[in-house]
Amino acid sequence: MSEHERLLLEGGLAILPTDTVYGIGCAAALPEACERLYAVKERPAGQATAVVFGSVAKAVEVLGAPLPEELLPGPVTLVVPNPDRRFAHLCGPSPERIGVRVPELAPAVQELADAVGGLALTSANRRGEAAPGRLSDVPPELRSAAAVVVDGGTLPGIASTVLDLTRPEPVVIRPGPAPPP
Repeated sequence: MSEHERLLLEGGLAILPTDTVYGIGCAAALPEACERLYAVKERPAGQATAVVFGSVAKAVEVLGAPLPEELLPGPVTLVVPNPDRRFAHLCGPSPERIGVRVPELAPAVQELADAVGGLALTSANRRGEAAPGRLSDVPPELRSAAAVVVDGGTLPGIASTVLDLTRPEPVVIRPGPAPPP
């Protein structure tokens, strides 16, 4: 087990690069770590947070449901059915739906995300501020709250496209770098 994996499984927070922006997150299966993430980020308790995996295979394994592999990996967050209500503590008022992301990550970050069973990950910025494209753009109070910090260089700085696949037709909830389906 790597040191980063151990720290996350003990409830630590991490600042990590994705294929779009820097995120702050924790092991998604640990509700108390997720509560700390929400507190540090000043995120409303009822706001949903996506679960990030390093691979589509791990996402399918953990969620127990197929995912549209033509969209993943990539700069998109998919809102998909969650009939088993997995990670309900991250689903906000709708535990029957879950946000899932499989970004194109550096191999070490992919391995970390999968090793801890998925990451609750949100952009590493203050509420209402721009998503960080460089580690130096991450507010100092977020960096200091993190047990793990990984510098991935300069990223595009545009948050992922959020696509709701729980409706009869896909709906773009938040435009981003991925083209609409």
